[in-house]
Amino acid sequence: MSPEYFLRSLLLIILATFSANASNWLYLAKLSSVGSISEEETCEKLKGLIQRQVQMCKRNLEVMDSVRRGAQLAIEECQYQFRNRRWNCSTLDTLPVFGKVVTQGTREAAFVYAISAAGVAFAVTRACSSGELDKCGCDRTVQGGSPQGFQWSGCSDNIAYGVAFSQSFVDIRERSKGASSNRALMNLHNNEAGRKAILNNMQVECKCHGVSGSCEFKTCWKAMPPFRKVGNVLKEKFDGATEVEQSEIGSTKVLVPKNSQFKPHTDEDLVYLDSSPDFCDHDLKNGVLGTSGRQCNKTSKAIDGCELMCCGRGFHTDEVEVVERCSCKFHWCCSVKCKPCHRVVEIHTCR
Repeated sequence: MSPEYFLRSLLLIILATFSANASNWLYLAKLSSVGSISEEETCEKLKGLIQRQVQMCKRNLEVMDSVRRGAQLAIEECQYQFRNRRWNCSTLDTLPVFGKVVTQGTREAAFVYAISAAGVAFAVTRACSSGELDKCGCDRTVQGGSPQGFQWSGCSDNIAYGVAFSQSFVDIRERSKGASSNRALMNLHNNEAGRKAILNNMQVECKCHGVSGSCEFKTCWKAMPPFRKVGNVLKEKFDGATEVEQSEIGSTKVLVPKNSQFKPHTDEDLVYLDSSPDFCDHDLKNGVLGTSGRQCNKTSKAIDGCELMCCGRGFHTDEVEVVERCSCKFHWCCSVKCKPCHRVVEIHTCR
């Protein structure tokens, strides 16, 4: 092996490792609160941040609680969207929080990066609009009359600030000099796709003004979609993600579909480099918890069904008694009284 080839291979390994751990900042979600970060020295103690993120923390102390909320939003939404899948976004108390699942260039990693970048953009924007941050406020560029005949007014969400902060904080590792590996390009693309899921689904909310609730005059503002909608959009992109490989156009490195018969992906689509494991068996070394002990749906033929969820290992069936409220009646004034009803249900869990 020539020295040049060895050095090139070593550099690629370093770059891949460098970008693969770029989601370590999600460990902020494990903190109960970062409201106590009122001094720059505290930023040095935050687990999971690289030095340039520490520097951003010191310059933006008041924003860090929003970053923490963004990380929590991302993890919660990931767990909701994948609650019926073999990989259900389980987290660890170590770095990275999703285990080594996100260190591979899989669809799952693509979703994690996208929803995480979206979570920070969403949380920071929400903090701007609610007046929590001195650095930003409502989007004052949305003003005046509209072609639809209403007046732009109220507090439009300052999504431009949230997106810009997300780009600066979340993308900082990949945007470092020399980070042009396949994985860095993949991460950057998916980060931006996550933010696009908010930008492309901004909605107009309005309030009517007039006598007795009439709508003689209407004021409107731009608002972010609910984060659940962002998660739904990205889950659809996950299901239709494009497998890619690196190519060069002139001196620029880009990602192109691995199968040339597939149409090129857009900025809104998720892309991945590696096939996913089946997530069937417990493999803590690689952050895979397996599906043993997971609940499954006996009657479903989808991925949440016992056959697919349990990977053909079979399942246990147990009968449990549940207590529910029933025969509820409204009593004047003002309470609702219900009776406890007992019923037996079957619970199926993978072997």
